[in-house]
Amino acid sequence: MVRIRPFRGWRYNAEVVENLASVICPPYDIIDRELEEALQRLSPYNAVFLEGAERPDWNAPARERYAKAAELFQDWRRRDVLRRDDSPAYYLMRHNYSHGGREYSRTGLICCVELAEYDEGQVLRHEHTQEPAVLDRVALMDECNANFSPIMSLYRDRSGELQGLYRRVTEGEEPLFRVQDHSSQEMALWSITGRELQEEITSKLEDIPAFLADGHHRYEAALRLRGQEPGQNRSDESLARNFVMMTLFDFDDPGVLVLPYHRVVGGLDEGGLERVRSYLDSMFDSEPAGSFEELRQKIEDSGPERKTLGVAGLDGPGLRFLTLKEEQDWCNWGPLAASEGWILEEQVLKPALGDASAQCVDYAHDHDLALTQVASGEQQLAFLLKPFPMDGFESIVGAGHLLPRKSTFFYPKLPTGLVINGLEGGL
Repeated sequence: MVRIRPFRGWRYNAEVVENLASVICPPYDIIDRELEEALQRLSPYNAVFLEGAERPDWNAPARERYAKAAELFQDWRRRDVLRRDDSPAYYLMRHNYSHGGREYSRTGLICCVELAEYDEGQVLRHEHTQEPAVLDRVALMDECNANFSPIMSLYRDRSGELQGLYRRVTEGEEPLFRVQDHSSQEMALWSITGRELQEEITSKLEDIPAFLADGHHRYEAALRLRGQEPGQNRSDESLARNFVMMTLFDFDDPGVLVLPYHRVVGGLDEGGLERVRSYLDSMFDSEPAGSFEELRQKIEDSGPERKTLGVAGLDGPGLRFLTLKEEQDWCNWGPLAASEGWILEEQVLKPALGDASAQCVDYAHDHDLALTQVASGEQQLAFLLKPFPMDGFESIVGAGHLLPRKSTFFYPKLPTGLVINGLEGGL
């Protein structure tokens, strides 16, 4: 199944960059223009200068954009801003963060994962990609010969032995560094260079598939880049372009948090809005929900078997709590019906709106934003959903099914800039 390898990472030189918090950034797909400019002001060496931001105009020539990033990457290496580690290593990251008043900690293995087509069953995807975004990342990787940000993936270690190996490292050695970013997330990084421990880790992951959690566009870009290399031997385990950098987390890690993606609907004429109401009335029981906190508690308390969601804008300014009617046997609708998002889209919005649903539906992982858009009149309806169930995620994706668009928001995004994987020559 999945094959992983240690690699000689490029890391910021502490003699040049004293404050690592000033140079790390999120992955490109959540960086808008405003955040990009703010990160650039933190340091002339911030990783955003390499990683770039998500561009509203995908038709702009990507290679021209990333020629400057390639020059900077070469310059920073030449001036010793970035140093390459002497020996191939697995890197262990401890990531501490808070959400909703709770503290979380997750431990991920940063490594190089051998590229494999999806039908080989080694790397499993859960969503479709958009071609312009894939080509954008191909251009960046090709120009710079590097993976700047790790793909986030999940694995299932049923033996629990890998966590024991990781504890040996984190409890027995001092990390290479600890850093706290502007949002108070704390990261620590350890380097695993001992051959015996590396081989133990490699062997325990050999028969376990990797589930892509965040980074589908980057993974497909790496596949494309490998395919573009003339005469490249795809079975050569020494070639860096046959691999891609990932951070692997155990499904059972208590710090792996998936948040919901909510749906907002707008641009409907009165007939379209009435059809949506009619489908909802026929499928769901409805009751007033009071405040958002009351609504959220009702949704959380409903459990995985009851299919529930909240809605704003359906009947006046208040919130309503919807429960799928007992006569609606969602178990007969297929495995994807485990998700309220799938039920909403496939059983309500698409039947009610037809082809127009794609233009009328948008997504927001921030419930405040979704509700504000309805209150301001920017959108007409906001549907507030549960997180996608992780047990369902593993079984559904493991069986080869793709989830509806924007089904999961793995929080928080992995930082860019802790380790960089060069793609020139060998690992």
